[in-house]
Amino acid sequence: MADANATTTLARPSADRVTTRRPSTRLRNVELALLLVAVAVAASAILLVQLGALGHIDGHIVTLAAGLAALVLALHVVLRFVARDADPFILPIATALNGIGIAEIYRIDLSPTGVRQGWDDGTSQIAWTALGIGAAIAVLFLVRNHRLLQRYTYIAMLVSIVLLVLPLVPGLRLENAAANVWVSVGPLNFQPGEIAKITLAVFFAGFLVARRDSLAMVGRKVLFVRLPRGRDLGPILVVWVLALAVIVFEHDLGTGLLLFGMFVAMLYVATGRTSWIALGLLLAAGGAYAATQVLSYVQGRVTNWLDAFQGDLYQQPGGSFQIVNGIFGLAHGGLFGTGLGQGRPDITPAANSDFIMASLGEELGLVGVFAILSLYLLFVSRGFRIGYSGPDDFGKLLAVGLAFVIALQCFIVIGGVMRVIPNTGLTTPFLAAGGSSLIANWMIAGLLLRISDTIRSGPRTVI
Repeated sequence: MADANATTTLARPSADRVTTRRPSTRLRNVELALLLVAVAVAASAILLVQLGALGHIDGHIVTLAAGLAALVLALHVVLRFVARDADPFILPIATALNGIGIAEIYRIDLSPTGVRQGWDDGTSQIAWTALGIGAAIAVLFLVRNHRLLQRYTYIAMLVSIVLLVLPLVPGLRLENAAANVWVSVGPLNFQPGEIAKITLAVFFAGFLVARRDSLAMVGRKVLFVRLPRGRDLGPILVVWVLALAVIVFEHDLGTGLLLFGMFVAMLYVATGRTSWIALGLLLAAGGAYAATQVLSYVQGRVTNWLDAFQGDLYQQPGGSFQIVNGIFGLAHGGLFGTGLGQGRPDITPAANSDFIMASLGEELGLVGVFAILSLYLLFVSRGFRIGYSGPDDFGKLLAVGLAFVIALQCFIVIGGVMRVIPNTGLTTPFLAAGGSSLIANWMIAGLLLRISDTIRSGPRTVI
């Protein structure tokens, strides 16, 4: 009888292992199916661009794209071994967006006569994508449990400060740049602020977890709103000053707004107090008004936004030529677009970076723009779901903060292209040309995959 009981006891762990593996296998199979669709979408876009602009297939770019597809599939294989319970939607969405961006950047590289010119931005984007995917793989191997990052809260703060200050260091700063956000080391130009938004998310998450109770529960209630104590205003004021410093000294309006918006969003998630949102909006509005009165470049962008179609402003250097042509491109695309390779997105300055959504809107139309926005919406919603499914507050804040960075960056960039808000000069995540942004976004994808795996493989499983 004892032997029978022992046999039963020994059999149970094996059954439990089978039941825990099945959801993991199913998640990875769903990811593989979606990934094949994403690769097919990207490959189709590249082929259509070549047929539309060149009239034939360019084997060189097809070979590079095939190598990139193999690297994405390698990341999927890595997930099967080191993050079996990771979210199945993050990787396919990032792949589809990145592939569409490569296709459009390659299309913009083509001259109106269809002649390619050597090592262009499309080829560089493929190389940067490979590095970005490699960075995501490195994150999955180095960060085996996202909770370990909480130990490095203040180290992350110091790293963030160093990264934000680097573009101001003589000898490292890229000369003749419109904004002091670039670091030049030999032939390599890089934006350290793109990595700083990740390290700041780690710092904000760790800091807010430690200070959450005092920020959430203490304060004087006025009418229906509980106002924070004066001593608790320190963190938000420090981050506000940091954002203003980025705007003033680096002439980078977009990054300043992004960092401050991320902190306010994470502060609200940590405390649940709407008073922090109201205070954040007041500080942002006050800072924006002061910047328009003091800083000429901010004032110029606001003027271009409000009076874009004024004739004199349209023709003067640094005027509204870019914004207006972007709007004309979107209008020319209509509902279904001119077709990949059939438009003239190169007329708009920075069509492959700041205004890539205008380029895609011209060639894919309103339907294509809505499809791309839907992919972003799904990516951000999965990030929020990952955060709110977790049992630990640090993982919740980190996942929500990283997802909100993508959401806010999309709003700032696409809102500027469509003249909803002034143009700020940021890049559209995964789509636009830019190696720094691409590597940072793939690292964000890797962190979200790791957090989702840790959450699902923990005591609380959400599928």
